[in-house]
Parts: sequence; structure tokens; C-alpha cells
Amino acid sequence: MATPTRTIPIVSAACGPSEDKIQMRSITGVFTRWRWAMVWLTQALFYGLPWLTMHGRQAVLFDLQADRFFLFGAVLYPQDLIYLAGLLVISALLLFFATTLAGRVWCGFACPQTVYTELFQWIEHRTEGDRQARLRLDRSPWNGQKLLRRGGKHLAWALLALWTGFTLVGYFTPIRELAQAVPHQLGPWESFWIGFYGLATYGNAGFLRESVCQHMCPYGRFQGSLMDASTLYVAYDERRGEPRAPRPRGSDPVQRGSGACVDCTLCVQVCPVGIDIRQGLQAACISCGLCIDACNQVMDKLRAPRGLIRLASERELSHAGMPALTLRAHLGRRRVIVYGGLIVLASTLMALSFIHRPTLRLNAVRDRAVLARQVENGAVENVYRLQLMNASERARDVQVDVAGADGLSLTAPARVHLAAAGAHMQTVTLRLPPEQARVLAGQVLPIRIGIAGTDGHAIEHAETSSTFMVPR
Repeated sequence: MATPTRTIPIVSAACGPSEDKIQMRSITGVFTRWRWAMVWLTQALFYGLPWLTMHGRQAVLFDLQADRFFLFGAVLYPQDLIYLAGLLVISALLLFFATTLAGRVWCGFACPQTVYTELFQWIEHRTEGDRQARLRLDRSPWNGQKLLRRGGKHLAWALLALWTGFTLVGYFTPIRELAQAVPHQLGPWESFWIGFYGLATYGNAGFLRESVCQHMCPYGRFQGSLMDASTLYVAYDERRGEPRAPRPRGSDPVQRGSGACVDCTLCVQVCPVGIDIRQGLQAACISCGLCIDACNQVMDKLRAPRGLIRLASERELSHAGMPALTLRAHLGRRRVIVYGGLIVLASTLMALSFIHRPTLRLNAVRDRAVLARQVENGAVENVYRLQLMNASERARDVQVDVAGADGLSLTAPARVHLAAAGAHMQTVTLRLPPEQARVLAGQVLPIRIGIAGTDGHAIEHAETSSTFMVPR
């Protein structure tokens, strides 16, 4: 019988304030390797993408000054921000999907706060030593060695933070031009944003660290509503672990009247947010799995089975002897199917819309200064300003045409050359012959203004609606 769906209670309190700041102990294991793999993957993308070129320009560039966004050969205008909304919706659904399956894994492996904190802590480990050395350094008085180690750490932090800010600005200002402008020709806005984002990275990853996860991030507060009794999360098997007591290697805890946990506290020492996973699922837990790596190493040394701390569900932990759900059973849960289906649907619709988006765009605005004018022999003219946009990486030649009332025509052929990823304002005049003007006097006629490519490539057409005013 299927397990009823319900939300998981989560302890909101992390560990209380302590005399020392949290100093993580270094650990190795499966989850540690996965964390570093995500660090390398995300940062290779972030730092590397601005340096890629395509069609002679930066492959990913958000040119706010020109109101154009270049994305691997695609040219987007502000009118295309609907795709950003779609991307945000898909990202939210992916977050819900991942949380339903395995809790707060996004926070533990790919969140920017986690990634940069990991990088900053790696620098700290290299400059100040392991956990015990850092704790001793924290308590020691200021001297030459402490000043050198702390100064070296903060210098490396500042350089990484500034490089991060420089890279972010490189998505909005061509990064090669930005690099050539550093430091003397850098503009005021570029300087401000490099400094601002660099300072934010320096402060969040270097000082706030776990406080962002514990107090500032709202995700930890509502993740319980996305989880049910079958959701996997980093859990301590209390049935097996309690009561805690130290024991010799290879001894049987059952014969000694104790649990498998030897109360070594390594699970607390490796935790990035400083919680004790043995207190149950907590809002501050980011599901990084480092406590699993630490506990498994201790179990290996004690020649005891692994899995005292593991990825498990409340369903598995609350019923002795109940087997863990298979991957197929996890993916077949109702919530997972709903979120997965919505992701597939939204991604498909967005992809189809993006692929078939028009590369020729046209907007028509009536000349407000002259709504309508009568010229020789009683003919009537209206003047329009056309905004033509070329959302492709090749130049286009287009022809303007008009449809509507009989006899309505352009006063002169309007052939326009559009540069690659270019926009152009073109003034055109439409004329209605005297005979039709007398018959239609005083009316407002609906018309269609269109453009069509004439450069021999695939024929593409764009049009917009407007009105033609005939004076009395």
C-alpha cells in the first residue's frame, strides 16, 4: 500500500553559538568528490563562457546599452524576456523536483554560496593549515606568523573575489575589451559593479558562510513542504546508533550494550553549517553528505558496517527492517511524476517557441506631428516610423509593403538594409488616391504593414497592424 503523502517536520534550530567560529575538518569520500566535481563544473562554465566567441563576437553577451542579448548565435531583444520568465519557471520546477527526490541537494552541491564557500575554505586550509591549526591560530595573539597567514589568506580571497566580479561584468561588457581597460581605462559603472560583486563574494563566502544558509536563505524554511515520507535526506539511524559509547576496534556494540555510534563528533566537525546531524533533520542542513563520508571512514576503521549516517527516508527509518525504495519506486511517486511532467512540458514549449521565434521584427508608430495630410489632387498621406529589427547574426535586405484599402501604396519603394543583429528606424509615407479618399472621407482604415526578406535566403516575413486616417 502506498505511503500517504505528508510534509516532513524539520528542526529549525541549528547548533547554538559557540566560542569558536565554525572550522571545517577536511574529509575525503564519495560526497566530497561529487562536491568538488560540481565546483569545477560550475566555475568552468561561469569563468569560461565569456571568453568563447561565435560569429566574430562574444558567444554569451548581455549588451544592455544596445538592448541586445547574444546567446550562442541567437540574438534576443527586450521583447524576448518571456524566455527568461520561462527559464525561471523551469528552474523552480527543477528545484522542487530535486527536493522531492533528495532534499536540499541543490544547496549542498551547486548553490553559488556553497561553491564559493568551498573555494574560500580551500584557500583558508592552504594558508592557515588544517582544522586544529586554524583553531589554534584563532586563539593565538597577533604576531608575525599570524599576520602573514591571515594576510595571505585575505589577499587570495580578495583576488578571487575581484576575478569573480570581473567575470560577472564580462557578461555585460565584452570581456576582452574589459580586460584591456583594466585598470586605468575602466569606466565608472564597470568599476562599481566589479567592486560591488567582488565585495559581496568576499563577504558572503569569507565571513557570512553558514549564516546565509541558516538565517538568510528562505529555501531551508519551506523545503519541508516539498518533502514527504519517501524523500531521501541525510539521516542518522538512531535505532542503530544509540546509545552512544566508545568501543575498541572490531568489538560488537550489541554485546557491550551500546549503539554503533562512538560519539567521535567527526560528523559535526566536517559539517559546513556546524549542525549535529544526530539531532535529526534540521532546516540548516544542506544535504552535502560530508558527514556520511566522515562516518563511513570511522565505521571502516572499527570494522563495522557503513550506513550509520546515510541517505534515507523517514519511511525507511521509522519502520525497522523496511527496505529502502528502489530508484524506480522513487521516480514513480506522485509528486515526482507531477514535477517531472511539468518540467518536460515547460521545457518542450519553451524550446519550440525559441526555435521558431522570428528573426525579423517590425513595429509601426504613427507620426504624431502629422496624423494625416491632404496633398495634390486630393490624395491623402499618413506618415509612419517603422522600427525594424534583425534578430540574426547575418545582414538582411528587406522590402516594406502595405495591405489594406484599395489603392493604398508607398510613395516610394522602401528597401532597407539591416545589419547583423541590427535595428533600424525607417520613415515611410502611405498614400491613398483621390478617388478612394473622397469615398472614404472621415474613416479610419485598418491596415497591415509588413517586411519581407529579399536577400535570397529563406523567405521570412513580419508584419504589424496600424490604421490609416482619412480626413473629412
